[in-house]
Amino acid sequence: MTRTAPIISVDAMGADNGPSIAIDGIYHILKRRPATSACFLVHGDAVQIEPLIAKLNPEIRGRITLHHTDSEVRMTDKPSEAVRRSRGSSMWNALTTVKNGEADVVVSAGNTGALMAISKVVLRMKKGVHRPAISASWPTPRGHTVVLDVGANVECGPSQLVEFAIMGEAFHRAVHGSETPSVGLLNVGQEELKGNDTVRAADGLIRDAGLKFNYKGFVEGDDISLGSTDVVVTDGFSGNIALKTAEGTVKLVAHWMRESFTSSLTAKIGALFLRMGGLDHLRAKLDPRSINGGVLLGLNGMVIKSHGGTDGEGFATALGLGIDIAGSDFLAEIEANLTRLKEANESRDETAS
Repeated sequence: MTRTAPIISVDAMGADNGPSIAIDGIYHILKRRPATSACFLVHGDAVQIEPLIAKLNPEIRGRITLHHTDSEVRMTDKPSEAVRRSRGSSMWNALTTVKNGEADVVVSAGNTGALMAISKVVLRMKKGVHRPAISASWPTPRGHTVVLDVGANVECGPSQLVEFAIMGEAFHRAVHGSETPSVGLLNVGQEELKGNDTVRAADGLIRDAGLKFNYKGFVEGDDISLGSTDVVVTDGFSGNIALKTAEGTVKLVAHWMRESFTSSLTAKIGALFLRMGGLDHLRAKLDPRSINGGVLLGLNGMVIKSHGGTDGEGFATALGLGIDIAGSDFLAEIEANLTRLKEANESRDETAS
C-alpha cells in the first residue's frame, strides 16, 4: 500500500548511545527534507524519550507519536533468546505496526541478529524467499552500487543468490532511480569456468529463468567500488568482509588525510585553501554516515538496519532511506520475478527427473 504521507516506525532503544540518537535523527532528516510529509511512530521508554521530544520545535513534535514500551532488545541478546523474550519490546512493537498496516517502514539501530530473527517471526518471509538478505548501498563514481548479502547469510545456495539478485535489482530501481539496473554475481574472475559450484550454478539459473532484468554475469571485487554494475550479489560471508574492508579503507584514507594536512604549517595552510576548493565535499563523500542503513530484503514488510554506533546525522540517513522506499512498489516487482524463478526451478526439476 502506498501512502501519501510516509509513516516511519522507529525502534528508539536500539542505538549504542540510547534514544537520543533516534530523536536527533528525526530532527536532522526533517531539517534536510523540509518538504517531506513523513511522520514517525517512536517506540521506547517514555521517561527517557519525552524530555528529548520536548526540546524540539512544535512542528517537529507534531510529526512524532510516542509509544511507551517497558522493555528493549539488548545488544548482548542472542537471536533465539530475543525472539522468546522480545514481545512487547520497542523492536517487536515497531515491527508490529508495519505488520498491522499502521506504518510503512521500520528503522532500528538495534541488535542485527535479533532484528533479523524477530522480523522473520513478526512479518514472515515473502513467498518464494528462503532467507532475508541485508543490502548496502556502496558509493561509486556512477552513483551507488547495491551489494547483498552483507552479513545475514554466511552460506548460500544457488537459488538464494538468484533471490538476492531479484530483490537487489528491484531495490536499486526503487531507491536509486535506475530504470534497468544491471546485475552481476561476485566471483574471483569474469570467465565462465571461474568460481565455485554455487556461483556457477546461480549464473546458469539466472540465464535460464527468463528473469526480466539486465544481467551482466560475473564481476570482481574491484567492480563494487568502480560501479561496473548497479547490483552485486554475493553470500553474506564475502559481502560482510567486503563491506568491513571498505569501511576500514575509508578510515585509513581519512587518517592519512588528517596526518598529511596537519604535518606542518605549510600543510595546514594548504588544507585551508583545499577546504574552499572541495575538501569538504571529499570529506562528505568519505563520511560513513552518508550511506548508513541496510535494508532487510525478503520480508513481508520493509525493515532498515542502522549502524548501532551511529549518531543523529547517520540515523537521519537511515530514516531518509525509509522515506524513499515507503512510496515505492518494489515489493510487487520482487514477487513477479520470484514467480518466474519458481517456474524455472520447477522446470529444471522436471528435466532432471
